[in-house]
Parts: sequence; structure tokens; C-alpha cells
Amino acid sequence: MNRKILIWSITAALAGFLFGFDTVVISGAEKKLQLLWGSSDMFHGIVIIGMALWGTVVGAFFGGIPTNKLGRKNTLILIGVLYTLSAIGSGLANDPWIFSIFRFIGGLGVGASTIAAPAYISEIAPAKDRGKLVGLYQFNIVFGILIAFLSNYLLNNVGENAWRWMIGVEAFPAAIYTIFALTIPKSPRWLLTKFKNSEAIGVLKIINPDQDPEKLMLEIKDEMENTVPNENIFLKKYRFPLILAFLIAFFNQLSGINALLYYAPRIFEEAGLGESTALLSSIGIGVTNMLFTLLGIILIDRLGRKQLMYIGSIGYIISLSLVSAAFFFNWGGSIVPILLFMFIAAHAIGQGTVIWVFISEIFPNHLRGSGQSFGSSVHWVLAAVVPSLVPILFSTIGAGTVFLIFTVMMVLQLLFVIFMMPETKGISLEELSDKLIKERNK
Repeated sequence: MNRKILIWSITAALAGFLFGFDTVVISGAEKKLQLLWGSSDMFHGIVIIGMALWGTVVGAFFGGIPTNKLGRKNTLILIGVLYTLSAIGSGLANDPWIFSIFRFIGGLGVGASTIAAPAYISEIAPAKDRGKLVGLYQFNIVFGILIAFLSNYLLNNVGENAWRWMIGVEAFPAAIYTIFALTIPKSPRWLLTKFKNSEAIGVLKIINPDQDPEKLMLEIKDEMENTVPNENIFLKKYRFPLILAFLIAFFNQLSGINALLYYAPRIFEEAGLGESTALLSSIGIGVTNMLFTLLGIILIDRLGRKQLMYIGSIGYIISLSLVSAAFFFNWGGSIVPILLFMFIAAHAIGQGTVIWVFISEIFPNHLRGSGQSFGSSVHWVLAAVVPSLVPILFSTIGAGTVFLIFTVMMVLQLLFVIFMMPETKGISLEELSDKLIKERNK
């Protein structure tokens, strides 16, 4: 693999590290914040926790605009600035509304990163390595999650303002990432959509030194010539990739993954573990997530996206049904962490590894930002709604029923994988565009 492409991909993927850290770091502080500000379950779930998630929705919904207009690189730099501001502001906040506003700003960065980073990496990666390189974004997400759980555990006893350190420490990696993002080149495919041919050729020569850049440019231009000016992803001919993006994002969140990650300590305490043990078990979730994501990245260009989704879907169904049974039949606290580790492993090797790779592949170059934005918006709307309802649902219908609902959703996901999901491994972005759009609409 080209060393420069690997370095650029890792740099862009570090936006995922901040995504993971920012998303999960609240789990260690959320109960302290609820006690500190005397918030009701509804206010706590919708405002203190939910505001960052709604920021993510806005970032995902509008993130395609700077990704297309300013470019993938400049958007990645902007994302780093948003993360840094959010960490400093929320760590210093003295009331729940100021805290929530700064968390909203961080959410904007999270949402935009799910568009710009996978789009950038997919556009600089050779087809044979695209899965594992875009998968680095997901690996960094789970690495960020692990470090957030570890950071929360280590900072838990530093004093009554421990929550400030938990939240504010993110400013350091955010500032470092922003500096690194300044060093990467612009995406050659984006440059070509802006008719900056000479700059695009320079990057293409580095990406594929053994391939004539003019040939690849012709392939990209052929795709562009078959498009209509000012068209959008909601045209009839793009219906199939649009449905694919919607469904994979829908099922990702209806697995309950973000509900578990945001409320892991609370869920473990609900199962009978003490606070310290619950935080420690959360670190186990982070380790499991990272190891199985790494395994998924190794396998994604070998087995393919669809095979990993088969494995993940079956693992989801088994683990979630057992978690539901554990709460219904009071199997005891020790069994719940083990079952949730199984759930995390199934997610990591399946949906976790595949989702951002798959969505970044299925739209044509000129609509990739818009397509990513659509898929990310669906993902994050549900990621905001589902975790925001968790405290209320746990106290009303109970944890067992909640996990049973997630189980049923994963049965439906398995049917989606069997009957609808195409395999995309090893095919150039331009060939995929032809396969998913032109052939499907003949």
C-alpha cells in the first residue's frame, strides 16, 4: 500500500477518533451532571444528553454543503476547530444550557465528520484497499470510544469537578488533529468536479503511480458527462442507492448501539453492578469494540461488505435476545456485561465496520457529499431519538422490553442483507455508480 495514502487516510480518520471520544465521554459524567443540576429524566435525556446528538443531526444534514463547496480537506479542518471549541466551552460551563450549547457545537463536528472523512478517504483510496482504508475511520471511532471510557475511569475520582476534566480533556487531541489536517492534499475527485485538473493530476500520480492518471481522469469525466447539471440524490435514477443508505443507517441505530454506548455505566448499574465496576465494565466494551473492528477491517476487502453484515446480523440477534432474557428473568449482574460484549463484537465486525464504507461507495462522485449527508442524517436523527428516550423507556417499559425491540429490528436487518444489499468490494467508484444506478434503472 502507498505509504502517503496510508498517512493521509489515518489523518482524515482521526476525525473519527474525536467522534468516538466526544460521543461517549458524556457517559462518565452524565449521572453527576443530572445530580449537580437537579434535572428531570426528560430534561436530562433531551437537553443535556440530547443537545449534542441534535447538533450531530444538523452537522450531518448540512455537512454535505461545505464538503462539496469548500472541499473535503477544508471541511475536515473546520471539524477540528468545532471539536476544540466544544471541549473547552463545555468543560468550563456553569449551567446546563451553556453546557448543552457547547455540546451542540461538538455535535456539529461529529455529524460533518461522518460525511467528509469517509468521502475523502474513499476518493483517495485504490479500489482494492478502499474497504480497509475507509474502515480506519470506524477503527478510530472505536479507539476514541475506548480512550473516552478509560479517561472517564481514570478521572472519576479527581474531585467534585471531575466531570469538567472528563469533558474538557478532549481539547488536546482536537487541537493536534486540526494541525495534522492542514498537511493532507485535497481529494482528486473533488478537484475534478471543480475543474482543477492539474492539481488533481498531481494527487492522482501519488495515489496510483503505476497507473496513467489521464486514464482515471477520463473514467471520472465520463461519469460526470453522464450527469445533469444541478441534479440531486432524490431523482428517480438514484432511488436504489438512496434506499440502501437509508436502510443501513436505520438498522445501525435500531440495533441500540448508541443507546448502549451513551448509557453503558447506567445499564450495568441497572443490572446490579456498582458504580466503579460499571465504569470498569464500560472499558471492556471499548476494548471489545476496538478488537472486533480491527478484525472487521482486516476482513472487509477479503470477505466483502455483505458477508460481514451476515455475521454481524446473526450475532446481534443472538446477543440481544439473551440480554433481553437476562433482564426479564433476573439472571444477575455478572452475565449482562458478557452478553453486551457479545453484542458489541457483533456490531463491530458487521455494521460498525461496514456502514461508513458502504455509504461512501454507493453514490456517484458529484453527489457523494449529498449522499453521505443523507445517510448520516438518517443515522444521526435516530441516534438522537433513541438514546434520548432510554431513561424514560427503562423506567416505564423496562430494559428487557427495550432490548427485545432491538432484537426484532435486527431480524429485519438480516432480511435486508439477504434480499437487497449488493456487494461493493474491489470495484472502482465509477463502476459502482454504473452498476447501482444505470443498470438498476434500465
